[in-house]
Amino acid sequence: MASSIPISQSNAFLHETHFKTPRTRPSFVPVTLRNPNLISTPFTSRFSIGKSSSRAGMPLKMTVVSATIAEKPKKRYPGEAKGFVEEMRFVAMKLHTRDQSKEGEKESDAPPIAKWEPSIDGYLRFLVDSKVVYDTLETIVEKAAYPSYAEFRNTGLERSEKLAKDLEWFKEQGYTIPEPSSPGTSYARYLEDLSERDPPAFICHFYNVYFAHSAGGRMIGKKVAEKILNNKELEFYKWDSDLSKLLHDVKEKLNKVAESWSREEKDHCLEETEKSFKYSGDILRLILS
Repeated sequence: MASSIPISQSNAFLHETHFKTPRTRPSFVPVTLRNPNLISTPFTSRFSIGKSSSRAGMPLKMTVVSATIAEKPKKRYPGEAKGFVEEMRFVAMKLHTRDQSKEGEKESDAPPIAKWEPSIDGYLRFLVDSKVVYDTLETIVEKAAYPSYAEFRNTGLERSEKLAKDLEWFKEQGYTIPEPSSPGTSYARYLEDLSERDPPAFICHFYNVYFAHSAGGRMIGKKVAEKILNNKELEFYKWDSDLSKLLHDVKEKLNKVAESWSREEKDHCLEETEKSFKYSGDILRLILS
């Protein structure tokens, strides 16, 4: 979802005060003495004097010039008051379907999860391709081409080792583990490229992959386990410490990193959300293949 970066702007207007005094009058003479027809006004610091007519003898008229500074109110983005993660969450929820979330706005083009008919082979393809993506994300933050990536090392949300254990378990059950397929490898290549040239866009994917798995991903895992795994809970859906605390800590780190971004960079990050959904959706659909 890389896109062009919009521009932010602010405006202010300043009016200067000018005094115009007839040359025949000494400039130090008080205005009310020079022309008794003038009306006293409290705005004595902001006026100009000029002739009201070209005919001689016409009284001078005072013009009051208002000087106001106009400033456009700052645009508030949905969720902005709570931090940038809330902005990302708001955009992500809008891309859900109505049966997935009450905040969703997308029309569903697939049956509800409750009506899915997954297969072991399809689920294995999903797990293998998911591992390719998590391997890539964790390698990127470990190498940290940009210093901000290092903030997301060892967060406790990492999934690669968990997925490796699950795939080993399937192997022990006699299943053949497939090779990674296009949905996973294509997403991994995209993430590698993005991480080298576009940190805000990469962070969008990082957030959506990990946080989506902790919410909707767990629900999907539970439904699949009910249908084809005799309710076995895979390691993929387990965390070594309190998940809510892990998510809170990563949320704080994300907000901290985003504090140094301009509004344009934040908008650019948000605009990448749809592409994140597309890549993740391609992998998710492997469950039904």
